[in-house]
Amino acid sequence: MWLELQIFGFRALWSPYYFVFICILAGLYYLLTGPWRKKFGEVERPSSWQQVMFYTGLVLLYIIKGSPVDLLGHIMFTAHMTQMALYYLVFPIFIVQGIPKWMWRKLFVTPILAPVLRILTKPLVALLLFNGLFSLYHIPEVFDFAKTNVIAHPIITTVILITAFCVWWPVFTPLEEMDTLSPLLKLGYIFANGVLITPACGLIIFAGEPLYSTYSDPAAWSSALSLCVPGGVLSSLSLGGPQIFSPIPVLQDQQLGGVIMKITQEIVYGIFIAIIFFSWFNRESSSIDPIPSESS
Repeated sequence: MWLELQIFGFRALWSPYYFVFICILAGLYYLLTGPWRKKFGEVERPSSWQQVMFYTGLVLLYIIKGSPVDLLGHIMFTAHMTQMALYYLVFPIFIVQGIPKWMWRKLFVTPILAPVLRILTKPLVALLLFNGLFSLYHIPEVFDFAKTNVIAHPIITTVILITAFCVWWPVFTPLEEMDTLSPLLKLGYIFANGVLITPACGLIIFAGEPLYSTYSDPAAWSSALSLCVPGGVLSSLSLGGPQIFSPIPVLQDQQLGGVIMKITQEIVYGIFIAIIFFSWFNRESSSIDPIPSESS
């Protein structure tokens, strides 16, 4: 398949403009948390762990949106759902953990933006918004429209990404005053996230026919492909449809994509349920005074 994808050219495969965008983000982070941070007062420099988290998040972002994974996501639904799982369930964790506390605090006191963020990051609001928008996005009519519209696609996916940050915020917030959920509530909150995303995955997994024309209809697929392949390259190619690049039939590809999304979600949520539970258990255990032994 890799050799077949070469026909789309270097720009479609490696998105050099997106690579420049990632480099700009990395440079701004370095400057704002390093040489320029004194302009914001006596603020702390990010720890080595925070820097590793942030830069790893940027590498992951480029892999998701700038590498051949993005092109493959327009050809195979399986690749698309892998993208979505990493983009919405994993990427926000690295960025939330990588940005220093003082930067988040300044964001949450910015006029106009602050009250909006405080509403969006309320656990119930974030829970319903993210899972609701994710499910709406995968309704066939909405999905096909978004995948073929050069304006709607980035707007819709960015809005969902913002809600993905919001949905992780109650779990990972670095601001003590906003860490309002007890460990038990955090466990229930993550579990509820897993339950609410299930209907969208179930619709995809158990569908008896291909749902999305952008993966089954050559004309719609070509239109969707134009979002990541330069027009000059695309017009010079004679393509029949995504099936010529995919090793599995369209319906099985769709069903596998739903399975991958659900399994990835279960793994990610399961890891953090375990981390929160054992951290809570160890903290509670250490706070209990041992029973003094009777002297013989």
